[in-house]
Amino acid sequence: MIGAHRRHDMSDHIWSLLEPRLPGRKGFWGSIAHDNRLFVNAAFWVLRTGAPWRNLLPEYGH
Repeated sequence: MIGAHRRHDMSDHIWSLLEPRLPGRKGFWGSIAHDNRLFVNAAFWVLRTGAPWRNLLPEYGH
C-alpha cells in the first residue's frame, strides 16, 4: 500500500516507525503476515467506530 488510503489510516511516516516493531517479520520466529499495515488500520477502524469485526469494511479484508 502506498500512503494512507483512507483519511484516518496511518501515514507512511508513522508506519515506518511502527513496522520494525511488529511480529511476523522476515528472519523472526513465526509466519510472515500478509499485510501488517492493513491489519493495524483495520483494528484502529474497529476501535474508532465501535463496530464489530463482522462489519469491517471490505477494503480492510476478511
